[in-house]
Parts: sequence; structure tokens; C-alpha cells
Amino acid sequence: MNIAAIAKALDRSIYPVRVSKEVVEIAKEKGIVIVFGASDDLMEFRGAIDDEVGCYDGGSALIDEKGLLPCRESIDDDDELEEFFARKKSAVKIDAVWCEGGYSWIYRAPFPHATFEAIDDDDLYCRGIVFDLSEIRSKL
Repeated sequence: MNIAAIAKALDRSIYPVRVSKEVVEIAKEKGIVIVFGASDDLMEFRGAIDDEVGCYDGGSALIDEKGLLPCRESIDDDDELEEFFARKKSAVKIDAVWCEGGYSWIYRAPFPHATFEAIDDDDLYCRGIVFDLSEIRSKL
């Protein structure tokens, strides 16, 4: 499975989005990341990254070749801060945009990705993205 096939498999997912264990395992093996919204304040990551980022009313996440950078405000240790700032120099940003284009959540990324829709009843909930971490590595 590539990013397009995973996005196609997830298209028209019912909110809350549940990515099957099989798809998560395939994504992990292939270095693929799935991003989608949860509630009104979370950007969820599954596959090669398994995490979430708070983004009430919109926000962003930073990713580099190692994966998701931690939230700057959550770092207290000086060594961790130094690593954060070193990684931040080459990180790319994924934006979570709240309430645009008929969706509760959409995601913008400056690298190749595929999209899928999640629905809540008959309403559009989010336009998620699926991308290959190697695409980010190639941009750095």
C-alpha cells in the first residue's frame, strides 16, 4: 500500500476516525503517516508516527526526519531544548485549519500527500492527509 491506497481506504471514514490495526501496521512498516482530526482540539498521527498535537481553533505541528517534534512549551530540560532548536531548523510544518471549506478540520502540508474525507453523520468532518516520511527527509 502506498499513500494513495491508504487514503482511498480511509476515504469517507465515519467520525471518530478509527484506523484499523492492519493499516497502522502497514503504514509503520512503510514509513507512512496518517493525519486527521479528533474532537475540536486534536491533530492525530497514526502509522510511522503515533501521537497527537493540541490545536484548539487551529495550530501546527513540526516534523523532521526523526518524526514529530515535541511541543516547545512542554520542554523543561536544557538538553531537550537544545535538541528541539537544532531539529526545528530543518523541520517542516503541518497546519491544522479549523472550520474551512465546509470541514471542521483540514490540513496543509508543503510536501506531497494524499487526502481523505471523514464524515460525521452527513456532514464533512475533516480532510485528513497521508504522507511518506521519506518525502519530508528529501526536502531537508
